[in-house]
Amino acid sequence: MPQTPPRLDYATLNPTALARLAGARQHLKALPEGLLSLVEMRVSQINGCAYCLSLHADGARAAGVSQRQLDCLNAWAESGLFDDREQAALAWTEAVTRIEQGHAPDPVYQRAQSHFTASELADLTLAIAAMNALNRVAISLRKQPDQ
Repeated sequence: MPQTPPRLDYATLNPTALARLAGARQHLKALPEGLLSLVEMRVSQINGCAYCLSLHADGARAAGVSQRQLDCLNAWAESGLFDDREQAALAWTEAVTRIEQGHAPDPVYQRAQSHFTASELADLTLAIAAMNALNRVAISLRKQPDQ
């Protein structure tokens, strides 16, 4: 898809609402920063959100996600670069992001349940949902990565 100009700047029009949506992440302290970063990056890959991918890449590296992991995130299941817990989180990320394809199937949920406490899994699900919402705002309003 060709680059199109931004439609409007929601952060300027309603900064409080956007900050509250993005601020949900600060309450997700039960999960490691690196894992949250992988989840955010994977959601943004699936949704094709260039702005969010650009925005979160430096944070992911700062949180300890290796460049190799970022490079292979799109093929996480085949790469051998992610441990069992990360794979369970990424599988759940894909199931929740692609909710129309199977409605988050039980086997994927059970796999996630085997690696996360109930509280962690609830936070993981909220992180996925929030990133999807932020992607939808950025994509629909044509937010571009900073040059």
